[in-house]
Amino acid sequence: MRIIKNKKSLSEFLQILRKRSTGASSEIEQSVREIIEDIRINGDAAVQKYTQRFDSLQRKNFRLTLYEIAKAASMVDKKTIRALKISAKRIRKFHKNQIERSWSFSEKGTVLGQIIRPLERVGVYVPGGKASYPSTVLMNVIPAQVAGVKEIAVCVPTPNGQINENVMAALNLLGIKEVYCIGGAQAIAALAYGTNTIKKVDKIVGPGNIFVATAKRMVFGIVDIDMIAGPSEILIIADDSANPSFVAADLLSQAEHDEFASSILITVSEKLAEDVVKELNKQLDLLKRKDIANKSLENYGSIIITKDIKEAVEISNQIAPEHLEIMTERPTKVLSLIENAGAIFLGKWTPEALGDYAAGPNHTLPTGGTARFSSPLGVYDFIKRSSLLYFTEKGFKSLSNTVTTIAEAEGLEAHAKTISIRKTYF
Repeated sequence: MRIIKNKKSLSEFLQILRKRSTGASSEIEQSVREIIEDIRINGDAAVQKYTQRFDSLQRKNFRLTLYEIAKAASMVDKKTIRALKISAKRIRKFHKNQIERSWSFSEKGTVLGQIIRPLERVGVYVPGGKASYPSTVLMNVIPAQVAGVKEIAVCVPTPNGQINENVMAALNLLGIKEVYCIGGAQAIAALAYGTNTIKKVDKIVGPGNIFVATAKRMVFGIVDIDMIAGPSEILIIADDSANPSFVAADLLSQAEHDEFASSILITVSEKLAEDVVKELNKQLDLLKRKDIANKSLENYGSIIITKDIKEAVEISNQIAPEHLEIMTERPTKVLSLIENAGAIFLGKWTPEALGDYAAGPNHTLPTGGTARFSSPLGVYDFIKRSSLLYFTEKGFKSLSNTVTTIAEAEGLEAHAKTISIRKTYF
């Protein structure tokens, strides 16, 4: 864990941070491009070929039956089911506040407005196999349901036929019936282009590995996507009132994700910095994923010491972190200075893990500095907007000369003609 005390070291570290999200190699891009093209042309046969190759799974029909989903879900203990229900309820309650409604207004013989409609069909990608991500199901499916999406198709890989019980429990809880046991770039391509057995979608959401992320980038434009998720990250702004054991634990919560995760503490207190380093060493020894967390801290972790909180906030806004925790004596005062962050956690009793699983706000967040212009996944990602225009003759007359003048200025004669031809009927 590097300690940064000067601008030169800070600048060097920020360069390292930016380079970790440079995207896929040319070899990966070429491989993904070939898979997408194969599935676009050959459909189900290509899906079957890649699923057998990468997941050692042979099935003629990749859609899981309702019996398979329910059977796997029934294997999950009651404690986990209860936790999933509580989380789902809170996520749904939060996202209902994001619902947009159609609107219009009238003036001088015109009616103008916007029509809000849900997307018709959405594909959700859920990482599978040995990994268990029921929270990904809840966070990606519930906003789509709240928006009113009629059809939700889920793809989850099942290497060697291994169906993840916790993921199935979450799907069963939400009433999702269209589930395909395919993963990787082949799943993204199948959702984007459609096959004889998988109907194409309008939008694809959900996280995945570099092959999934690359495939999502390549099919964007054919379908919409949520975002290209990079390595996870946390940034904590803290003063001497912070508990060093809390700070260390929260930094490790991201470091254990993978070697590319970034964990940063920005503090005005050298004493806190020293204590956090001690706590990190102590808590690291207790982690099963110690080697991963340690490598993450070595490569992309840092403790930045600033002269005051204002400087700490300036650095944080420059980084635009996925998760921002504020552990200061007066966190709400610091909040007023924050401009860029995916999710903001205030106070020592609000660890990032609450947001990951059960608080309510979505855990699908912009990474790699994209919080400067992107937002968390929400109901607004599953709707489309249509502009509405209605003019009476009176309304038409009030704007006809204005439109004609601009059309002629742009040299678009036919545009101006649509106005002048109507004027002959006055």
